[in-house]
Amino acid sequence: MTAFAKYLRWDTVVGVLVVAVFLAGAGTTEGFADTVNLSAALNDTAEIALIALPMTLLVVAGQVDLSVASMLGLSSALAGALWEAGWAFEMIVPLCLLVGALGGLLNGWLVTRVGLPSLAVTIGTLTLYRGLASVVLGDKAVADFPETYSQWATYTETVPGTFIPYPVALFGVLAVITAVVLHCTAFGRSLYALGAQEDAAWFAGIRVKRIKLVLFVLAGFVASFAGIVYTLRYGSARADNGIGLELVVIASVLLGGIDFDGGRGTLGGALAGVLLIGLLGNLLTLNDVSSEIQVIVTGLLLVASVLTPRIVATLSERRHRRAATASA
Repeated sequence: MTAFAKYLRWDTVVGVLVVAVFLAGAGTTEGFADTVNLSAALNDTAEIALIALPMTLLVVAGQVDLSVASMLGLSSALAGALWEAGWAFEMIVPLCLLVGALGGLLNGWLVTRVGLPSLAVTIGTLTLYRGLASVVLGDKAVADFPETYSQWATYTETVPGTFIPYPVALFGVLAVITAVVLHCTAFGRSLYALGAQEDAAWFAGIRVKRIKLVLFVLAGFVASFAGIVYTLRYGSARADNGIGLELVVIASVLLGGIDFDGGRGTLGGALAGVLLIGLLGNLLTLNDVSSEIQVIVTGLLLVASVLTPRIVATLSERRHRRAATASA
């Protein structure tokens, strides 16, 4: 029974659900399993998947960043304003990434030096960064970015011999690096220790504040890069790009079994959560389900991702107590 339970971990269940959604879609919806549609579905999740990488590290460490979508919008707005001002795109990208890193640094400084909770801090900077995006670009939309870069970000341009778009391929490389860091290094183990018991981690010699600061800077940096990808993919820079995307990212991470309190979860589970929400959204779109209903589905998945593992853990704990009582 113990060996069987090992394979019934929550992240494994989510992986099974991904396969189930794919098979259901392939069997019921025409065109769902076509490589062109799968390329589009994967590319639609590119920004979510990219931001989910640092978000997974943050949540494992017991932190959260709700400002990532606003940083995506700020990066998009800044790119649009600078492009309209005549800057070379090769100069725009590094500056946007620098702004993203500085935004993450502000979040990390407020959490580690001022001592504020990350949830409260990033709710504030969520509004701040979105407001700055509106100041930078206003209600304008800037288009006509370099075709070379724009094509790279669309699903029509894929890695030769595959149906995988380039942003998704880049995500795959970053995901492997992140998985190695999280699961195979001392830094990754320190994140689990930090999320499980921060005081104990500090007494064990782990540089708690420095690690938190690095994670927030990384989250801001990646969110800014995702803003560039988002802008090129849609061919439009707007201050309101990515509104609400932070909820989808967090839903994906939690759905994959990352404990919101920190200390538990795997990157594979988080990526399975991203795939599940992405494939399910694509399937609903192909069946002409309205965007409002899709938002409701995402919300229900978020609630389920938080409640279900806790219910399972509670039932398991009760079972163990009963077994211990009976054996006594």
